[in-house]
Amino acid sequence: MSKKNAQRTAFDVRQKLASTSGTNISYDKELLDEYIEKRKSTILVIPFIILIVTVFSSIWIDYIYASIFASLVIITNFIVLFTCSKYQKTDKSRTNIKQWTSKLVISETAYGISWSLLGLFSFLGFGQNLTIIMFAIFLVGTASNALFTRSLPNATLASTMPATIAISLSLVLSGTVLNYTLAILVIGAEIFFLFLARQLHRSELVALRHRAEKDGLIAELKEAQNMSDEARRHAEQSNIAKSSFLATMSHELRTPLNAIIGFSEVLKSELLGPHQVPQYKEYAADICSSGQHLLTLINELLDLSRIEAGKYELNESAVNLTDITQDCHRMLKIRADAKLIDFQFFHEQNLPLIWADERAVRQVVLNLLSNAIKFTPQSGKVEIVVKHSSDAGQLISVKDNGPGIPEDEIKTVLSSFGQGSLAHKTAEQGAGLGLPIVQNIMEMHQGRFDLFSKLRFGTETIATFPFARTLKAEAPVTKKRNQLEIYSETG
Repeated sequence: MSKKNAQRTAFDVRQKLASTSGTNISYDKELLDEYIEKRKSTILVIPFIILIVTVFSSIWIDYIYASIFASLVIITNFIVLFTCSKYQKTDKSRTNIKQWTSKLVISETAYGISWSLLGLFSFLGFGQNLTIIMFAIFLVGTASNALFTRSLPNATLASTMPATIAISLSLVLSGTVLNYTLAILVIGAEIFFLFLARQLHRSELVALRHRAEKDGLIAELKEAQNMSDEARRHAEQSNIAKSSFLATMSHELRTPLNAIIGFSEVLKSELLGPHQVPQYKEYAADICSSGQHLLTLINELLDLSRIEAGKYELNESAVNLTDITQDCHRMLKIRADAKLIDFQFFHEQNLPLIWADERAVRQVVLNLLSNAIKFTPQSGKVEIVVKHSSDAGQLISVKDNGPGIPEDEIKTVLSSFGQGSLAHKTAEQGAGLGLPIVQNIMEMHQGRFDLFSKLRFGTETIATFPFARTLKAEAPVTKKRNQLEIYSETG
């Protein structure tokens, strides 16, 4: 059991021990508040009922006795209401629930004793009519008391039991079969109403327990949400810090790298004269190629960090996707020829211009073509196609017959710094940033990037620009000029 669960169990045990209902002290407070609200709602109901009882009782008994009964019931009812009001004015955080429950039960007992005076009516009136009326009044009073005090079962018992005992005894002492029957009915009615009050009390406890569980779940969900939001904020801050760091470091590293690459090219081409040692030329070539590779990685890191930091801005203009792809094909053809790759390029004729960032589009094409050449084996094939997409936009498709990507690794390949297992075995190393950069650039153009691959059958990548970025050529606007017509009249 975890420490948190152990603390919660100990807290629940303490609550049950301090509770009057054996459940939870907070439930006792809510039940007591509910009892008081219902009891205070009788401030006019009880006097009205007593008034009706008094009027009907005065038909069979002396009006003075009926008035005394009514006065005692009303007075004790107001004593109960006064106790309730006094409880509501106390500081709830320092309230002793057991003590106040006892006070309310005592006041309800006094109220029940006042109702028990009904039992004396049989000795003050005459005939069976008064007995039946007394029984009817008892039922009304017991039912109303059980209804209004159901949140406090002890109060229900205290307010109804005195009247039950007094009336049943008076009926038994009367000595007739009808009165014996009514006495049994009085006891049965008391048992029924006490049972009903208990059931209603249990139902309220269950409702309170369910509400507490629901509130607990909501609190836990809010706590989990707050923790999740806090973790997300920390992650976002860390991501921003990481992106800022990469952007700063990439910028600082590019300056010396350009110098290293420049001087290594000078040494490699022997512009200042031939080397005394032939290996120096090879070393210079290695330095140059390694510097170029490192510069490519740094540029990718810089681009990705700018995208993630939200600082990658598009400089949009009307560009020709076919021309850009053709330039990239020409640039990388030497690399493809070095691996004896069949590097083919196809495009639809007369494709319209698109509205995009030329540098970003060129980067997308270069990344897709570089990846295809990188993962295509010797004497393989890479096919580039530029054409209309199904939604009348434009797309570039790059398809190779390389090793392919397992289906469960496609998500990894599309994530930052993600590389598939076969990529480590079949291609030169990279940072795994090419495809994520392509994906982000296409999203910035409201486009779509799709990757389809099958193990041992190759990979196809498709970058699609939406129809909204296609610029349709419009016919030039011409104005019709009014021709000057000369009429000659001959007579």
